[in-house]
Order: sequence, then structure tokens, then C-alpha cells
Amino acid sequence: MTIHTLAVLTHGEDGPGMNAAIRAVVRMATHEGWQSRGVRRGFAGLLAGEFVPLGTRDVSGMIERGGTRLGTGEGQLDTPLRVREALRRLNEEAVDALVVIGGREAMAGGAALSAAGMPVVGVPACIDNDIVGTDRAIGVDTALNTALDALDRIRDTASSQQEAFVAEIAGRQSGHLALLTAVAAGAEVLCVPEQPYTCQEVAEQVSAAYVRGKQHCLIVVAEGARPSAAELAAALEACREEVGFATHLIILGHLQRGGAPLAQDRFLGTDLGAAAVVRLAQGQSGVMVGLVDGVPVTTPLAEAAAQSRVLEPEQLVMADTLAR
Repeated sequence: MTIHTLAVLTHGEDGPGMNAAIRAVVRMATHEGWQSRGVRRGFAGLLAGEFVPLGTRDVSGMIERGGTRLGTGEGQLDTPLRVREALRRLNEEAVDALVVIGGREAMAGGAALSAAGMPVVGVPACIDNDIVGTDRAIGVDTALNTALDALDRIRDTASSQQEAFVAEIAGRQSGHLALLTAVAAGAEVLCVPEQPYTCQEVAEQVSAAYVRGKQHCLIVVAEGARPSAAELAAALEACREEVGFATHLIILGHLQRGGAPLAQDRFLGTDLGAAAVVRLAQGQSGVMVGLVDGVPVTTPLAEAAAQSRVLEPEQLVMADTLAR
């Protein structure tokens, strides 16, 4: 596989550390003697032919910036027509290989292009941390610390007024970020998609916390958990006398995606972006690069796209034990 020009794009929801990965891709490509192109707006921009030249100076001063300078987009390369159009755009720009940065949808698009003959390597960036093949995706550490800062502030108010707060944390398919947040914040209750629960069960846990003499109660709920955070907060407020606390709802949402990446995400974005270029230089394609136990590993893009990382039962037992 001979590479003269490499393209890089970010697709799906943004997250802190993506710019560090873009920077590493471009600078490593320059080291290999390749030209670099950025694709704006993810796969949507690729289909529209939105390419921009990227050199080492173009990526200066971006490692500390949140979000992604290339922008992201929605939509998938989920039909032969779209894959063909994407390949046409890449060929028009004389692109020989592609690095895709993002979540499972980005990995699925990369897998489709790879299967059609385009050399592709993926880089996992998703604050939900639901991607298999890496211990932690780019953006998770910063999102976790953003959530912790918010919950520490909420606890001050909750304790002062003896109230309960239901906090919705990112995670449509996986409760990993919610679990990390709940454990680190010392939450009393954790609700995740991987573990069934009812509003009545949570109400009993909140009531038990009140009886134990707690001055507040933090309930951390992953975005994809059911009943939802909003439904749970409404149910708890409806039985305020039974649980002992007034209940409020806070949705952190996009707050977790923004802001300057912390050191760990800058290092991780740099490591994985550089590793993607190294893999392409070695002739590898159709894989995602990740870190497992501190060691760079590769996972087939199709596998990374198809499987969602879920919590292990022992992790949930540990979180429940610590909450009590």
C-alpha cells in the first residue's frame, strides 16, 4: 500500500481530545512524507467533498481546544450508493488512506469504506465509552471530571437544603460514564441501562438513605436507563413524604462534551492519532487502534461498530456496595 495523501475526519458527537488526535495524525503523516487533508463535518462533509489542506502549522494551537476544529456531522455510510459517492470524493481528492475519529457510527462508516477498498484506520472518541477494543475512549476523562465538578456543586446545595437530586449523565447504550461518576462522586443511587430497576425500588433506596441520616441524596442516571431520569425525578417528587427528600432533576447533557481537554485526553488523543498513522504506514487497514492495559491494540472496525461495551456485573455490585 503506497500512501501519498492522507485524509482525517471526525464524525458523530464531539468530545474533548479530538483536536489532539487530529494534530497527531497530521504531524505523524508529515513525518512519513505524506500530504494531509481534513474533511469538514464528518461523513456528511465527505459526501459533499468538503476537503481542506492540513499542514503542521495548520494544527498548531489546537491541542488545548475542546470540540473538533474539523466539525462533525450525522448520518451513516449505510448504503452502497453513499459508500460509492464517498469513494468518488476521496478519489477526486487523490486521497490514498483515511483516519476516522469518533464513536461506533464513525467506526461503522470506516468499516464500510475499508470493505470497499479504501485503507482506513479508526480512532475511538466517545464520552459514553461504549466502544469495545479500548479501555477508555478519547474524551471520557474530561467528561468525567466535568460531571464531578457539577455534582460536587450540587451536593453543596442538596446538603444545605436536605434535598435529592437526579442527575442524568451521558450514556445511551452503556452506563460506564455514569458508573465512574457515581463512584467518584459518592452518589447514593446508580441507574444504568445494564441493570433493570423501577421507580419504586429507587424510592426505597432514597428513603433508606434518609432514614440513615443522610443530609442529601444523589441519584446518578445514565442517559439510556429506563425509566428515564425525568420519569424517575417526577416519581420521587410525587412521593416526597414517603422518601423524605424533595427531588430535583438536572441534565448535564452537552455540558460534558465541551471545554478544554484535560491532560489524560490530550495524551490519549495524541497516542491514538499517532498510532493510527503508524498502522497505516505498516500496511494495516480496517482496524481501530485502542489502548488496553496501556498497550496499543487493534480491533476490526466492523467489530468495534457492531459491539457495544457494557458494564460487568461485578462493577455494578461494587458500585451498589459503596453507595450504601
